[in-house]
Amino acid sequence: MPTEVILPKVDMDMATGQISRWFAEEGAHVKKGDVLFEIETDKAAMEIDAPASGTLRNITGKERVDIPVGEPVAWIYADDEVYAPISAQAGEMLAQPTEGGAVAPTSHSVAPPSGLPAISPTGGEISQSPSAARATPLARRLAREAGLSIAGIKGSGPRGRVVRADVEAAISSPLEGEVSAVRTEGVASEGTAYSAPSPAEATPPDLPAAGHPPLKGEGDVLRLFAEGSYELVPHDNMRKTIARRLVEAKSTIPHFYLTLDCDLDALLALRTQLNAAAPMRKTDKGEAPAYKLSVNDMVIKAMAMALMAVPDANASWTENAMVKHKHADVGVAVSIPGGLITPIIRHADEKTLSVISNEMKDLASRARSRKLKPEEYQGGTTAVSNLGMFGVKDFAAVINPPHATILAVGAGEERAVVKKGEIRIATVMSVTLSTDHRAVDGALGAELLGAFKRMIENPMSMLV
Repeated sequence: MPTEVILPKVDMDMATGQISRWFAEEGAHVKKGDVLFEIETDKAAMEIDAPASGTLRNITGKERVDIPVGEPVAWIYADDEVYAPISAQAGEMLAQPTEGGAVAPTSHSVAPPSGLPAISPTGGEISQSPSAARATPLARRLAREAGLSIAGIKGSGPRGRVVRADVEAAISSPLEGEVSAVRTEGVASEGTAYSAPSPAEATPPDLPAAGHPPLKGEGDVLRLFAEGSYELVPHDNMRKTIARRLVEAKSTIPHFYLTLDCDLDALLALRTQLNAAAPMRKTDKGEAPAYKLSVNDMVIKAMAMALMAVPDANASWTENAMVKHKHADVGVAVSIPGGLITPIIRHADEKTLSVISNEMKDLASRARSRKLKPEEYQGGTTAVSNLGMFGVKDFAAVINPPHATILAVGAGEERAVVKKGEIRIATVMSVTLSTDHRAVDGALGAELLGAFKRMIENPMSMLV
């Protein structure tokens, strides 16, 4: 029986992925472990190996279109197996790409090669008629209570499933030119076809009146701007995930913020001394220092040691228990084209500054080329976001679950400070700790931030 090649789930948040390129062509002979294709998720690009040896046939996974996790993208035939082409309809990956590269879900099943069972694009769920929209039970109840036809609501969930947010958006703000939902009349059942109102009926007023619901739909936004005065750039998977995660974080995590200033003069002096003492090593480009410490490297180390000094703050919240971590795994926000990612420095509390520095440079480089492995950016016990290099004095960062804290680091700048009754110039850095109040209370957060300040202002403590 042919071996099915599916689009694997390589990220816990992954619902769809894109094949950025195939390394093997239709009819090519592959060995188990050979790289078949490169998959692009919302955070990284990963190479996927062949699950078996044989001839690659029936490549249905098209490049640069969204493909649901678990969908077959090709089959591998053993040398003694008879090749049976799949239908042309299945060869288009169940659907044609829609605007923006997404694949529109369909209700038919794939006709697999002979010897394989039929595969339903619903992932094993009970098939539905084309008129019966896919929706969660909660979404169906909300739509029914609001007098909306679930069949007329455009779903944003996996494979076009209608979820609660879609129904709420349809209730408050129909899209211009594309009716999100149609109110039912009389005793009609879900799945019945309805005629859409005219564009004039569906279009909201020219300007929102006082007390008008907030702008939610694309149509609500676009009608505020003259046609031709803008261009639409479709969201890629990374931007969609960032938006979803940030909304989730700000909606479900009770944030509170603590800010204080750190004197950097001692740290800068130690950094200069350590960099000057770095041994030289031979590289492809000639001799180079074995390490070159940055202020951010020392911030990572200080945050890790502060968590170990205040272990109750090194925690993650769950509904049933508090997760107390035994090590400090520090995520570091790295800006990459189209978004950001937080590679993790594991056991940062146990690593030397030079190891942290070199590891961070490697992770940042591979993050920008989307070559990180999932285990290199998933998890962590806290995070650091540094905008000091852009001259930002201070800011508050959004917590990235499952973390309970994130440290926002501003620029070090010369300021007039008073010490022992005298005014002098010092290099001062403002930092803001964002905290999940469910896991870390105010006093505990203040204790953690105080421990961090002591590490920064007495940097020799990070060396012993």
